[in-house]
Amino acid sequence: MNEVEVGVSNPGTLDNTPFVLSASALDRLRRARADSTLRAYRGDLRRFLVWIGAQKMITTDLTPTDRGPINDALNAAAFAALLDRYGQLHTVAAEYVNHLAEEGKAPSTIDRALAAVAVAHRTAGAGRLATDAARAVLRTYRRDSAEAGRRAHKVKPLLVINLRLMVDNLDLTKLAGLRDRSVLVLGFALGARRSEVAALDIEDLDFNEHGLEVTIRRSKTDKDSAGRKVHVPYGTNEQTCPVRTTRAWLPALAERGVTSGALYRRIDKHGELGRAPHGRGSIDGRITGQAVAIIVRRTALAAGLDAASAFSGHSLRRGFATEARRAGHDQIRIGRHGGWKDGSPTLAGYMEDVDRVTCNALTGVGL
Repeated sequence: MNEVEVGVSNPGTLDNTPFVLSASALDRLRRARADSTLRAYRGDLRRFLVWIGAQKMITTDLTPTDRGPINDALNAAAFAALLDRYGQLHTVAAEYVNHLAEEGKAPSTIDRALAAVAVAHRTAGAGRLATDAARAVLRTYRRDSAEAGRRAHKVKPLLVINLRLMVDNLDLTKLAGLRDRSVLVLGFALGARRSEVAALDIEDLDFNEHGLEVTIRRSKTDKDSAGRKVHVPYGTNEQTCPVRTTRAWLPALAERGVTSGALYRRIDKHGELGRAPHGRGSIDGRITGQAVAIIVRRTALAAGLDAASAFSGHSLRRGFATEARRAGHDQIRIGRHGGWKDGSPTLAGYMEDVDRVTCNALTGVGL
């Protein structure tokens, strides 16, 4: 990526000679956002520019294609041409939000698309995008959707009973079975995001007499990369004990010469550790966050769970929050264990889903 893409507006010097950032500074700016966020924004920006091209607001030669690899240089040039023609894009942004609403996109999808356009606006040196009109359109769309009875999709929580069924279905004589059991059980126990599970290294694990201390080096809400430590105690069931299942996975790695680096790695069609020299995967074979989601869905389907298609990588995280609340733990302790911000509205929603049953206001009133 270049400075146009990462939000850099180079100030001029006294003689108006442009000041160009070094390659290392640009690299650090590029990596300031999580890779998953950058990928999402790049896709959102391309879809916005494809729509812009369809409206004849930029020339055909600058309009990106809606298939194949993303051309960042073309996107930057197209956005620059759009700004050159229209200046501030607050009205254009409002119309685009309306277009996405007409297509029936989820409000959360529209919200992220608007964020991507706003980032691109700042990136191109045009300053802050005025989004008042666009957000007003989105608020109306949310209200219309609610009145029409359309509800936001919520990922299904993966509960302990589900987890046990899934683990029981794995073939632990195979490398993939040992890995998948550890991914599922430790991912649940940490209340971790799928990207955090994929990012774990062997060095992040510290076993002790009380269980396991896991260092989460970086997370979505940890902007300063301060990291956090999560204590994971022993479980009561050997097959779903996060300490024992993780210990069982490490010797399998060691037998194949792996004693450091990525904890969870690709397994090839021959049942052995594989590498990923091409595509998204890193060269050491580390699995991706998407792979964590695939493991969850695949294992749920194999276990014959109802509504298995509703399970995703995030089901581990929501399942942890649900079960922890049912066990009587408070929101702050749950949030800090799983890396939610204090006062997180998302976590509060999960808590409410439990509380309206377990702490219902009608309980004991004598009806």
